[in-house]
Amino acid sequence: MSEFTLPDTLRSSSPAVGIVLGSGLGGFVDSLSGGKTYQYSELGGLPESKVPGHAGRLHLGKIGGIDVIVAQGRIHLYEGWSAREAASMIRLFDELGVKILILTNAAGIVNANLKPGRWMLISDHLNLTRQSPLSGTAQFIDQSEVYSRELRELLRAESLELSGTRLPEGIYAWINGPEYETPAEIRMLRTLGADAVGMSTVPEAIQARALGMRVAALSCLTNYGAGLSSQPLNHEEVMAVGKKAAGELFSLLESTIPAMVEI
Repeated sequence: MSEFTLPDTLRSSSPAVGIVLGSGLGGFVDSLSGGKTYQYSELGGLPESKVPGHAGRLHLGKIGGIDVIVAQGRIHLYEGWSAREAASMIRLFDELGVKILILTNAAGIVNANLKPGRWMLISDHLNLTRQSPLSGTAQFIDQSEVYSRELRELLRAESLELSGTRLPEGIYAWINGPEYETPAEIRMLRTLGADAVGMSTVPEAIQARALGMRVAALSCLTNYGAGLSSQPLNHEEVMAVGKKAAGELFSLLESTIPAMVEI
C-alpha cells in the first residue's frame, strides 16, 4: 500500500527524471515548459518544510522535451524530522516511475580552492549524522558508487561545452544543522576529506540507491565555511547566490537530461 495519497492527475503521470531543488533554487521551475503544480499540502503523507527558500510545491513539466518532476523544497533533520521522513519525496518519485534522480543543494565551502557562486558535482559523501532512511529495515545497500559515474561524466562534458569550464567534483559532508559550522569544525571536515558541507541530500541519495535509481547531485557553493573568510554566514546570502545559480543549472540540465535517459 502506498504511503502517499496523490491526485489522479499526478498518480497517472510518468516522469523519467526527478529533481529536488535546494535553498534559493526555486526560480529553476520558471523555465519548465507545460505541466501542472501541486502544493505539498495537497499530497497526503508528504512532510512540509517551513524553511525560507523551500516553497513546498511539486511541479510536472518538461526539460529538453523529457517529462520531469521537480520538488521545490525539502525537509531537514534540524526541523525535527527523521532521515526516513527526509527521504519521503524520493519514495514518492519511485511510485511515479522515476529512474534518474538529480539532487541539488546550497553548500558551504570547505576546500578553499573552490569558489562561491560555482557548482560542484558531488562524487561521494560523508554521512556525519550517522542517520539513515533505511533504519528499521535490513536493506544492506552497497554504497561504492552512490553518485553515477556516467551521469557525472555527462554533466562535466556538457558544462565544458556550455561554459568553457569543467565542473569541479568533490565530497559533500552531511551534518545535522541548523547552526553553521565553527572554524574548528571546518578544519576537521577538510581533514576528513570534505570539499563542501550542508544539511541535506544524503538521505535522499541513500534512499534512491536503495530503490535502484541512478543519482547525480550538485552543490551550489554559496559561501566559504567559517574561518575561510572574515564574512559572517547568513541564510540570506545563501538564498541570493542560489537564485543567481538557478538559471545556470537549468541550462545545464536542459542540455544533458535528454542524453541521461538514453544511457
